[in-house]
Amino acid sequence: MLPIEHFFRAAARFPDRIAVEDGESQITYADLARRTNALAAALQSIDPAPQTRVGICAYNTFEHLLAWLATFAAGKTWVPLNPRNGKGELTRICEVTAPSIIFTDADCVELIEFEDVHRISGKPGDAAGEGDTIEGLIARFDGKEPIHYDLDLDDVQAIKFTGGSSGQPKGCVQTYRVWNTCIASMLAEFGFDQDDKNLLAAPMTHGTNTLIMPTFAVGGCQVFMGRAKPDTILEALERTRATSVFLPPTVIYMMLEEPGVEKRDFSAVRHLIVGGAAIRPDEVPRAMKVFNNALETCYGQTEAPQIAVCMRAQEWIDPANRASTGRATGLTRVEVMDPQGNILPRGESGEIVLKGDLVMKGYLDAPEKTAETIVDGWLHTGDVGMIDERGFLYVRDRIRDVVITGGFNVYPSDVEAVLGQHPAVTECVVFGVPDRKWGEAVNAAVEIRGGDKASPEEIATFVKERLDSVKAPKVVHFVAELPRSPVGKVLRREAREMFLPKDEESAA
Repeated sequence: MLPIEHFFRAAARFPDRIAVEDGESQITYADLARRTNALAAALQSIDPAPQTRVGICAYNTFEHLLAWLATFAAGKTWVPLNPRNGKGELTRICEVTAPSIIFTDADCVELIEFEDVHRISGKPGDAAGEGDTIEGLIARFDGKEPIHYDLDLDDVQAIKFTGGSSGQPKGCVQTYRVWNTCIASMLAEFGFDQDDKNLLAAPMTHGTNTLIMPTFAVGGCQVFMGRAKPDTILEALERTRATSVFLPPTVIYMMLEEPGVEKRDFSAVRHLIVGGAAIRPDEVPRAMKVFNNALETCYGQTEAPQIAVCMRAQEWIDPANRASTGRATGLTRVEVMDPQGNILPRGESGEIVLKGDLVMKGYLDAPEKTAETIVDGWLHTGDVGMIDERGFLYVRDRIRDVVITGGFNVYPSDVEAVLGQHPAVTECVVFGVPDRKWGEAVNAAVEIRGGDKASPEEIATFVKERLDSVKAPKVVHFVAELPRSPVGKVLRREAREMFLPKDEESAA
């Protein structure tokens, strides 16, 4: 069974249920399936070969969803092109993956300079230009169905690129087997049902898309809200009575700072799923109180998407679990390993490794890098962590982000968890800077709440009083805004480079 069949089965079972809410428009499962089939047949008429690649460069729109579903229904491979990545990065991805077809919304056309490709315009607009449109292709192929190819579970569903935080972005080859495992794990862990309404707030090119097919599988509804900002997400959650949403922690922090957030009605929310990075433990009870005790999280990577580990809300309410990311999901094995490849006992720290059908096939056209990352079936995540006696995973940091100062290992996440408790700090990031005395000195960059006053010395002392002096930042930098990725994740290395001594930059 291929992942797209989850959607078509639901369409056959719930033809009259609402599959999509887009502003004032409501689209039934039957109508969405009809449009998907027509667009998939159109794609096959443009490029009949299965498994060829289709790029989609769009913000969160209904047309983006149609292109996404049709790509899978046509038996083709999805290449997500997040418009927030910028023209240079998008062009490089296209050059590496060589899609035969690219969907672009009107406001994304100028971002794609790749030639020799069939372009299809998505959401209409003045910049859409001439040529095929989604609406026109659906009208032309209405009533037709695509050829259903007999594809193998180890064939490719998507090529998704890492964020490049540890170097040059790499194309992760995700198979149908990987996607089915992700869908099954989502359904088993979160228990979605036909009453779920999934708010599409964070980019569909990233973690948000992993909730779409599980929601469709049970007859639930996708809810579009347009461009997302903290205040508009809050408004949409309340107005649409959405039950689930996927968001990075940075966005949740900003939502919690919105005036009057405590007075809003979020009683419909059942799954506010944090992903992409770890949320600070001190923010968990605060977010629980505001968001209907519905805060949940999961851990994975592009190499093993989204849900190798999961924490449900009822477990996260327990203060003993606030620093944890949860326990291994049913179809993935999670362990901690030492540098020699030995699995460590509970309570010891080492590299987090994953094994199972959730793990990618490998990196695109990079067999040596694949062999370095997947060893004897174990995906080496590059993250440091510890599993306690109950099976709860505690993710510390990226291995290369550990600060070695005066011979001691300092995990930035430990320091960030304390920094975040200071009443003036809204967001923070900790990193090491070369230092002649200490080897590396712990530095912190912080954003301060508007109107609050604090000094760098006060904040450093605040940490020192709660941690030992080795972990306290030697320098605290105040910034108006921390560097963030296109999906809102704070970028530690970019923050470090902002404050790296000039003579050290070339060696960093």
